[in-house]
Amino acid sequence: MPASSADRMPFRQNRNLDEDPERLVRRNWYTLIASYYPDAIIADRTALESKPAEDGSVFLISAKRRDTELPGLVLRPRPGPGALDSDRVFGGARLASTARAYLENLRPSRGRKDRTSRVIERGELERRLDAMIRQQGEAGVNRLRDDARRIAPELGYEAEADELDNLIGSLLGTREAEMQSEIGKARLAGHPFDPDRIRLFEGLFAALRETMVEMRPVPPRTAEANATLAFFESYFSNFIEGTEFSVEEAAQIVFDGVIPNERPEDAHDVLGTFRIVSDLQQLKALPSDFGGFRDLLRRRHASVMEARPDKLPGAFKERGNQAGATVFVHPDLVDGTLERGFEFLNALDDPFQRAVFMMTLVSEVHPFADGNGRVARIMMNAELVARDQERIIIPTAYRTDYLSALKAFSHNGQTAPLIRMLDVAQGYTHSIDWSTLASARSALMATNAFAEGEDAKLRLR
Repeated sequence: MPASSADRMPFRQNRNLDEDPERLVRRNWYTLIASYYPDAIIADRTALESKPAEDGSVFLISAKRRDTELPGLVLRPRPGPGALDSDRVFGGARLASTARAYLENLRPSRGRKDRTSRVIERGELERRLDAMIRQQGEAGVNRLRDDARRIAPELGYEAEADELDNLIGSLLGTREAEMQSEIGKARLAGHPFDPDRIRLFEGLFAALRETMVEMRPVPPRTAEANATLAFFESYFSNFIEGTEFSVEEAAQIVFDGVIPNERPEDAHDVLGTFRIVSDLQQLKALPSDFGGFRDLLRRRHASVMEARPDKLPGAFKERGNQAGATVFVHPDLVDGTLERGFEFLNALDDPFQRAVFMMTLVSEVHPFADGNGRVARIMMNAELVARDQERIIIPTAYRTDYLSALKAFSHNGQTAPLIRMLDVAQGYTHSIDWSTLASARSALMATNAFAEGEDAKLRLR
């Protein structure tokens, strides 16, 4: 390497001489470019991916033609249009604007079998544009389309701008370009889905297929015992969501029909949940196809939320929703994501596996404006009741474990905490004497079930 080049390299700023050269180069890849190609524009797939390709290739536009090999990195220049005002300075070089990067990745490329292509495949472009639509709405892709049209004449990329226009229009449902990706084809067919959720569901499906927990058949129970179990299922399921009553108040609502004047909607939430979970015959009716699943899901939601017309009982959400940092499926993608998730569900046979998947499917999609947690747990327990297996109740003291497991799955795809948590909850439910309201309450109190707060701990039997 010429001394003049070495003098300009940022290695001089790093005093850790023991660091692996390849790792050091990879970490500083964008600051090295201008040392070798002062006129460089970071372009093609590198401009979209914002990192070197798997084989270390960094694609550039420069007047210089020769590749430069560094430890773990290859700078690959090619001729092309010069920098535009919209191409910003990045580590001493220029970085192609997002619009320019999409246009360049739509240009023909004569790839070589022994190296990574300089452009991203068409299907990946479709997936990236779909993600932009999901995250930013139509406004995001329309801005991209407008920016591309504006700069195309300066670059001589008018044909690519037309292709991008057609591609975006097809994803938005106003054109009919041929799609290569699964998500693109689904959007074109009018059944768009959330691919990030589908990847989560694929991981959960695989993990559940390898999970065999203890079978817990429902023991013989009287009508009173079944009513007691259904009561506490409704009580705890609503308490988790912030609908808080004392056990005495909830019992009066459910068994005596006492609706407090100051909280009629909350009371109807508890009562609506109880009516569903106490009807064993209705719970045992499982859907055989997606249409039946969709109708059942909406019908049960309507029953729980009937006292809250502002929450659109029985109708899927019209606006996006989130819980903390967890952003749920966009309203336009609810149907398609539920349908693909239902395909995984139908491939499971074990009742516990199906219950876990069902609860997670509804919870992750969050198809309604409100009441999603309650409906998810109802759908979960219906899978168990239909196969004469014990239900899963989440006591107040187990709320933090429950929500933490869901969060770990949503954010990191961790399946083990979710499966283990529900297995423990089912075992706990199976251990309680539900014979009467008094006996059940005594057992629940003895195990700390009503304890509140993040530090609350359920005493397992």
